[in-house]
Amino acid sequence: MSTPGADLREFPLSRKQSDRPRRTVRHGAILALACAAVLGSTVPAQAATPLADKLARDVTVDNVHRHLIALQRIADTSGGNRAAYTTGYQRSLDYLAGKLRGAGFAVTTPEFTYNRVVVDAASVVAGTTRAAPTQMGDSPNTPVGGVTGPLVAVPLDATPGCQAEDYAGLNANGAVALIRRGGCTFTQKQVVAADAGAVAALVYNNVAGPGLGGIDPSQARIPTAGLTQAEGLALTAVAGTPTTVDVRSHRQLTTSRYLVTQTRTGRTDNVVLAGAQLDSIDTTAAINDTGASSAALLEIALRLGSSPRVNNAVRFAWWGAEDVDKTAAGAYLRSLTFDQQLDIALYLNSNSIGSRNAGYFVYDGDNSSGSAGPMPYGSAQIERTFASYFAGRGIATEDTNFDRQWDHSQFIMAGIPTGGLYSGTFRAKTDAQAAKWGGTAGVSFDPCHQQPCDNLGNVDRTVLDRNVDALAFVTGTYATSTEDVNGVPPRARRAAARAVGVTTTTIKGDSR
Repeated sequence: MSTPGADLREFPLSRKQSDRPRRTVRHGAILALACAAVLGSTVPAQAATPLADKLARDVTVDNVHRHLIALQRIADTSGGNRAAYTTGYQRSLDYLAGKLRGAGFAVTTPEFTYNRVVVDAASVVAGTTRAAPTQMGDSPNTPVGGVTGPLVAVPLDATPGCQAEDYAGLNANGAVALIRRGGCTFTQKQVVAADAGAVAALVYNNVAGPGLGGIDPSQARIPTAGLTQAEGLALTAVAGTPTTVDVRSHRQLTTSRYLVTQTRTGRTDNVVLAGAQLDSIDTTAAINDTGASSAALLEIALRLGSSPRVNNAVRFAWWGAEDVDKTAAGAYLRSLTFDQQLDIALYLNSNSIGSRNAGYFVYDGDNSSGSAGPMPYGSAQIERTFASYFAGRGIATEDTNFDRQWDHSQFIMAGIPTGGLYSGTFRAKTDAQAAKWGGTAGVSFDPCHQQPCDNLGNVDRTVLDRNVDALAFVTGTYATSTEDVNGVPPRARRAAARAVGVTTTTIKGDSR
């Protein structure tokens, strides 16, 4: 059994070995770089590199799709899902580990514990109309048997249920508030409903798909749950009916595993770490979310190889239990000393990269949208590298906020430069986005997000292909040099600097 603190001992190569100049670098090339350094010239730090171009070519969507077939079959023969506490997840880990070990990688699968959410009740009953709600994260539980009150549908406008005046003329005291999604946070809708006297809040989606989300635990006052758009409309039609809401869950400390591996070559004190979530929720095989990113990462590792000619070691990780507290990524970081965390130059993450109504989103590393919050230095440079890759292929991108529930939040909180890709999930595509990328406006980027229909038929191969190429390219880029992210120059530039030092010393000695 592996322990988190022992992970790095399985990743060989001393710094002296990884820093050794390649024999193919000629003395003249070193002197040319040295002259450039003396004259103050600079080479673009993140220009396209042979490794990046080759890796993007070698990683094919056909091979990635084969891994997705494997994950689908594992789910189909393991109760329909790959949740972090199930045999489906363990079999998924075993599949990855077998492929990686066959390619020469040393693999560790440390244990971690997390607080699994166990659903005890999830029902809404309004006369003959029934719904199966999803309790919002950090929502209070109802009492056993639920809470009952008349169903009050909040009028529709651009910000339904976001202001106290939305309840003017409604008798919400002791009622169940039915609110459409949009216009403000779930927390605000819940607070306003509670102020109006509601005993529970039901928020239904404004597009097809489930109502998923969470509320601020410090402001949680009444039981709050999400509904699909269809469920919300059906309940709206029976407003005024006495309605019982029963949503209860508890946390259960659960043990699971994650997987980490690393190339045997490259600097071990300036590691490029790429990660993806591997597990699913209980109701789906999660082939787009999370399978696409996991399969892409596996194929990138296999094509890169366990002993590539790289300047910086590349570490790959597959996490579990992302959507709850005490995630695997957090457990991994806590297993490292501060010095070991310093060895991580940057973190690359990806999520849902094959959505059928996709957008091309790059994580907002420079906080240009003003909503991501302060980011570690170097994150903006990672964003530019991804965006530049897509721009070079005629694909427009947009920023996307860093969701603080995802694995990458753990690295951001540790001050590690972070970036990545996303093709969209439950939010609706706008008219402008449909004009830019194609697809259907007013429909979720992935209508099957966290639904049973997130299967092999829920992946757009063209979108997946483009995102896999981008992830491979950026991984290869930073395996060559992280200079624009953290100022650490590649091997050739360090050799050039040493050559300048030797030459200058020699000239000074001869002139005395």
